[in-house]
Amino acid sequence: MNIVIGFNKSFKEANKTRKRYRAMKGSAGSGKSVNVAQDYILKLSDPKYKGANLLVVRKSESTHKYSTYAELTSAINKIYGKNANKYWKITANPLEMRSRVTGNSIIFRGVNDAKQREKLKSINFPTGKLTWVWCEEATELAESDVDILDDRLRGILTNPNLYYQITFTFNPVAATHWIKKKYFDYESEDIFTHHSTYLENRFIDAAYHKRMMMRKEQDPEGYKVYGLGEWGETGGTILNNYIVHEFPTNFENFDNMRLAQDFGFNHADAILRAGFKDGELYICDEIYVHEKDTSEIIDIANAYGMEKHLTMYCDSAEPDRIKMWKKAGYRARPVVKGPGSVKAQIDYLKQMKIHIHPKCVNFYKEITQWKWKYDEKRGIYLDEPVEFMDDAMAALRYLIDDKLKGNRLKSKKLNLGI
Repeated sequence: MNIVIGFNKSFKEANKTRKRYRAMKGSAGSGKSVNVAQDYILKLSDPKYKGANLLVVRKSESTHKYSTYAELTSAINKIYGKNANKYWKITANPLEMRSRVTGNSIIFRGVNDAKQREKLKSINFPTGKLTWVWCEEATELAESDVDILDDRLRGILTNPNLYYQITFTFNPVAATHWIKKKYFDYESEDIFTHHSTYLENRFIDAAYHKRMMMRKEQDPEGYKVYGLGEWGETGGTILNNYIVHEFPTNFENFDNMRLAQDFGFNHADAILRAGFKDGELYICDEIYVHEKDTSEIIDIANAYGMEKHLTMYCDSAEPDRIKMWKKAGYRARPVVKGPGSVKAQIDYLKQMKIHIHPKCVNFYKEITQWKWKYDEKRGIYLDEPVEFMDDAMAALRYLIDDKLKGNRLKSKKLNLGI
């Protein structure tokens, strides 16, 4: 086939390097993960690299389906179009991919517990050897996790075109992270480092640039990491009491279910479908869209199958939109707001265990980046969340609206008639 595919020029050297460690840090939207996925699909499809196989690793194995597996599948479809099935065999259970031309394979694993880490030691492929490892969101991994992977890349490669390599892709969230010390602060002929930002990504749209400029103004610390790809700090994270894993999301598995929506247009409109069970919160599904009007979002929710009999807690600042959702048959109701309500909601959420289904990728991105504002002059974090990329977090707060009823803060707001 004559394959035509677009790459960002900034990744040219990264795609060519044969060094054992390829550490690629960058901002959100820099295109690093898209590039790596396309790079691997092209190489694994090439008879020149016959005998190569790829292991893709994330902290939680269940997160692959909606991230790396989806990214690699997208790369195959982009490269081969309607001929994708002719050139690649893709299975969803288990998550695997195999080139029909070369026999080279891709498998997906996690390192969340001792059992999963032990499984890494016994990986085998129908043909060839494990030659390449891709660690996505590499800052989630412990150094000991990578040591296990590193030990698996050994033995003589009979094909002279093959080489052993571990690729790391990540946002550089903490300057104290072991990845910085091991690969960026240490010079070695075996290490290739790369830096990329959304500013170099020719495929980014104007609306994304606009949102990043908003972040630069509202969250300068976060912009350094997620806008410029610079090493940052992890301090000030609001919620850490969550876990990402697969779980049944049907209605009968929960004591109570509800919807919550934070309205948006230029910033995201976020709808969450969530359940409570034994006092713990489960984020089951999400709708997360930009630049859609209310009627369009209602159509999306209808097509998605959001249950109209569930109460939908909404931002009270948009009564007209709430009215439209009610007219469409949803049980939309405003969330009562008042002084101190955000802090009260956060305090309540901190006391809960939050389960996140891996399909809720936007919710996960937001909760990992949701931080307190930082006062640079005094060097302290304030009791105010950064008001950027927090649309799913606003919906999260609305989910527990009725849980706060009856406390003094809520009664005071109701007396004020808010």
